[in-house]
Amino acid sequence: MDQYQNAWGMLDLIQEPAFCVQNDIIIKVNAAASGLLIEPGIRIQSLLQTGKEEYAAFSGGCLYLSVCIAGHSLGASVSRMPEFDVFCLEQDETNAHLQSMALAARELREPLSTVMTLADKLLPTAIGEDSKSQAQMSQLNRGLFRMLRIISNMSDAERYVADTGARLEVCNLCAALQEIFQRSAALTEHTGIKLQYTGYPESVYTLADVQKLERMVFNILSNAIRFSPEGGTITAALTRRGTRMYLSVCDSGSGIPENLRGSIFSRYARQSAIEDGRYGLGLGMVLIRSTAAIHGGTVLVDHPEGCGTRITVSFAIRSGDATICSPKLRIDYAGERDHGLIELSDVLPAYLYDPDSIN
Repeated sequence: MDQYQNAWGMLDLIQEPAFCVQNDIIIKVNAAASGLLIEPGIRIQSLLQTGKEEYAAFSGGCLYLSVCIAGHSLGASVSRMPEFDVFCLEQDETNAHLQSMALAARELREPLSTVMTLADKLLPTAIGEDSKSQAQMSQLNRGLFRMLRIISNMSDAERYVADTGARLEVCNLCAALQEIFQRSAALTEHTGIKLQYTGYPESVYTLADVQKLERMVFNILSNAIRFSPEGGTITAALTRRGTRMYLSVCDSGSGIPENLRGSIFSRYARQSAIEDGRYGLGLGMVLIRSTAAIHGGTVLVDHPEGCGTRITVSFAIRSGDATICSPKLRIDYAGERDHGLIELSDVLPAYLYDPDSIN
C-alpha cells in the first residue's frame, strides 16, 4: 500500500473524524475517528444511515449522507480519490460555529424586524410619485430583504442540523415541487436566466415538510443563478428510482474550483479568507443538506459534462402517520413576507422590491 502513503498522511492532518474506504471496507482511520471506535475492517454499509443506494451508485463529486456511530447520527461528506473514498464526519465542535451564529442572529432579528415594519409603513408615503426616490427605496427594501435572509439562515441552520421543528405531513411531493418551481421560474426570468423544470408525471405521496422543501429549492436556485452567466439556463428535473425521488438542478456556470469541492458542505466553519464573494457564508448548503437528511435523503454535488455544477437531492418515499400540528403554531420565518423575494434577494433586481409591490 505504498502508493497510499501520501494520501494517508493528509488524512492524519484532518481535525474532524475521517477515514478511507476501499471496496466498501474501512482501510484507514485518523486519530479523531479512532476515538469514536471506528476501526479498519468495518464494512461502511453497516454504518450508513441514509445514502446506501446513493453511495453504491457514487461515481464522483462530493456526497453528503448520514452515518450511525455508537447509536448517534452524524453527517458525513464523501469525496472520491483515485483508489478509495474519504469520509469526513461532523462533530460537536464543528456545529459550535452554527450555535454562535444562531445566538448573534437572534440578537439582530428584533431590530431588523422593527426597521422593516417602519419601512413598510413610512416608505410608500414618503416617496410619492418621484421615480428617483422609488428606485432608491426599492434598493433599500432589497437590502433589508437580503439582511433578513442572512439572519434567518444564521438563526435556523442550527435547528435544521439538530432536526428540530420539522413538520412532516403527507403531501403530493410532485405537486408541491411543481408549484415551487413555477413560482421560481417567474422570478428567475427577471435575472436574465431561464429556468426549465421537468416534473415527475405521476403523483407521489410521502411525508414531507413543504416549507423546508421550498426553502431548499430557493437556496439551490440562488447558488445556481449566481454562478450562471446572463442568458444562461438552469435545468431541473424530478425523477424516481424505486422508493426514492431525485431532484437534480444543473447550472450553466464554470463549476466549483477543485480546491473548494471538499469543503462545500461545511464552508460555514472555514477560516476567513479573501475569495469569490458569490460563495457567501455557506449556510444555504447547510439548509439544503439538512433538509435532505430530514427527508431521509442525501445531497450529491458533481460536475457532469455539459453542466457547470449539478446538485442532486434524494428523498425517501415514506408513509406513516402525519405530524398533526395546529396551523396557529407555525411561525413564518419570513414574517409573512414573500419567501421567493427573500430567498432570492441576492440575485433578483431591485425593481422587484418597489414598496407598492411588496406591501
